[in-house]
Amino acid sequence: MAELYVKPGNKERGWNDPPQFSYGLQTQAGGPKRAPLTKRVAAPQDGSPRVPTSETSPGAPPVGPPPLSSKAARPPVVGSCLPSSMESTNFPVVECEILLEDVLRPLEQALEDCRGHTKKQVCDDISRRLALLQEQWAGGKLSMPVKKRMALLVQELSSHQWDAADDIHRSLMVDHVTEVSQWMVGVKRLIAEKRSLSSEEEANEEKPIATAEQNQAVPGI
Repeated sequence: MAELYVKPGNKERGWNDPPQFSYGLQTQAGGPKRAPLTKRVAAPQDGSPRVPTSETSPGAPPVGPPPLSSKAARPPVVGSCLPSSMESTNFPVVECEILLEDVLRPLEQALEDCRGHTKKQVCDDISRRLALLQEQWAGGKLSMPVKKRMALLVQELSSHQWDAADDIHRSLMVDHVTEVSQWMVGVKRLIAEKRSLSSEEEANEEKPIATAEQNQAVPGI
């Protein structure tokens, strides 16, 4: 085999010169040729990076951005209307207006009924408290719950429902003491005086009836 790797005929070389090898024969006798490493791979047409087949494995996840799902959440379109279930249902509630005159007039009338039957000092104190009520109401210092309860108190007072009126007075003193403390004492005293006066009037009305019944029961009269 040595003669295949030695070029024939260099007759001028000396006996101790090394032989000249034929590298062309070594190329022919070698294995299959390899592709040069400087060869460039063509870029894909769709623009996404492509991984060589030899580097991918069956279990490896696909490389590249995930496909867009048709069910993916989309941003709301500007100017679109909200669904009916999401619309706000909190509409402003218009409060029923309660007039100062509707509350103050029955109280002043009750005070006039008590004059002549109650001490002047007590009536003057009640009148001064009612003036404070009028001043605070007109100045917007009383809340709507206080106004509503005072309207109910006046109704019970006019209907001679003394216990109900006294219960409303007590609830106002417990729940809204800072608003009503300056004048509610006068209202409480007015309820008591009006109740006492009503009891006296009822008693006076019952006396003639009882006297007439007794006269009818006595024979010969």
